[in-house]
Amino acid sequence: MIDFYEVRIFARASTLNAKPNGATRQRILLINPPVVKPSEPPAGIAKLIGCLKDHGMAVRVLDANVEGILHLLHQPKTVSDTWTDRSYRHLQSNRTFLNGWPGYENAARYRRAVADVNRVLETAGKDRAVKISLADYHDPLLSPVKSADLLQAAEKPEANPFYDYFQKRLTALLDEDGPDLIGLSLNYLSQALCTFSMIGFLKKEYPSLSIILGGGLVTSWMQRPDWRNPFSGLVDDMIAGPGEAAILSMLGIQRSDCRTLPDYRLFPLDDYVAPGCILPYSTASGCYWRRCAFCPEKAEGNPYRPSAPQLVAEDIRTLAGQTKPALIHLLDNALSPSVLRTIAKQPPGAPWYGFTRITHHLKELDFCRTLKKSGCTMLKLGIESGDQGVLDALQKGIDLETASGALKSLQEAGIAVYVYLLFGTPPESMAEARRTLDFTVRHADRIGFLNLAIFNMPVCGADHEALRSKPFYEGDLSLYSAFDHPKGWSRGRVRQFLDREFKRHPAVASILKRDPPFFTSNHAPFFT
Repeated sequence: MIDFYEVRIFARASTLNAKPNGATRQRILLINPPVVKPSEPPAGIAKLIGCLKDHGMAVRVLDANVEGILHLLHQPKTVSDTWTDRSYRHLQSNRTFLNGWPGYENAARYRRAVADVNRVLETAGKDRAVKISLADYHDPLLSPVKSADLLQAAEKPEANPFYDYFQKRLTALLDEDGPDLIGLSLNYLSQALCTFSMIGFLKKEYPSLSIILGGGLVTSWMQRPDWRNPFSGLVDDMIAGPGEAAILSMLGIQRSDCRTLPDYRLFPLDDYVAPGCILPYSTASGCYWRRCAFCPEKAEGNPYRPSAPQLVAEDIRTLAGQTKPALIHLLDNALSPSVLRTIAKQPPGAPWYGFTRITHHLKELDFCRTLKKSGCTMLKLGIESGDQGVLDALQKGIDLETASGALKSLQEAGIAVYVYLLFGTPPESMAEARRTLDFTVRHADRIGFLNLAIFNMPVCGADHEALRSKPFYEGDLSLYSAFDHPKGWSRGRVRQFLDREFKRHPAVASILKRDPPFFTSNHAPFFT
């Protein structure tokens, strides 16, 4: 149930809703815009809720992503063909199937159900010439990396496929008990056009409302060296990094310690596409390594802010007790060894997975078995390359012998591995890429899933200056730039190698077939 958490507080007068007698009731509506994978609630908003509630704020949450997707799924069919007709006919049974454990017991049946649900969603966007999927949003006429296009989306919100949904939903919410402040969390490019369409509607219909924009993508925009806010006439404030202190300050509240539990109780936990609640949790912000060349975390200068491992273990157990999760998703860029050791000794009470660096700890079979006993069902590992020279040049801080040992120990312990490989980095050429193929083939029986990515050069950071660069996307908000590869290993050649050689190797193809469509690593643990 989505509802307000309310409390009347006495504090110094808020700049947003001051009362003559000194009492304030400060109401905040937090929105998660479409489109992101609708498999779990947004952790950043949940953390913000916990802090604001602890400071007496009246918080309401709208997960417009999952609600908007459900709205589009149940619109009348506008296209008729064999696949589309079948997808609409079986929509409800497929939704039920994917929201229960039977949906994850047969990979082929799962793939068909996901494809059919996505077909319905894709069809719903065709009237507006927009391609919508369970994981992405693409408008051929508007780009999320052009501020002018985002402003155009705000100017004409009725052109957005989600307009009928959010126009009615926001009107009902605001007319019922209007908030003083609305915060939208923009984390991915796939959310950008819908976010600005919602902002445009709000500013037209409720011009006195204060609107704040934050989230991971906004943080990256604001940390560009050439950042100039193009949305000052539309958005009242933009926040880089964690939003707790900034919002409290805007509300006239003196910030105290904001080390509070995330709160997921306001989210529609039964509506996410999963066989039970997936509980996301961050043990830290930033990355504890922060040395990898060309890494956005390093380039943007994001600080590493960890929570004490013992507090992490206590938080996760408490949240697991509240939500009874089917799976815990640890969101860190890299789980630190100290956090892994603590969780291994103090199991959270539910299966869990997350991203970690390859260290000598993972070569130790006993340690991996302890992780398995604690509930670890899958680890995501950024091996990046099967060539040691490339790894050294990228300052990854790992060696292939340790990686090989870690894959062996994790397999023997029964922990699935989701390996991330990166192609087209400046120190790589065709020869090094083929060594990555060789490494992958040699370890194919120890790799559960694969993510293959082509390198993008971050626009900021010292590493960028060493290479001749040029625009990657035509847009003033692009976070990446193209570059002249020092070894002539262009994106086109990389893509050709992946499509014609790497992916076609039988051992690699077998791994790639296991990857859950659209949901990828978010659903992969359910197949382990």
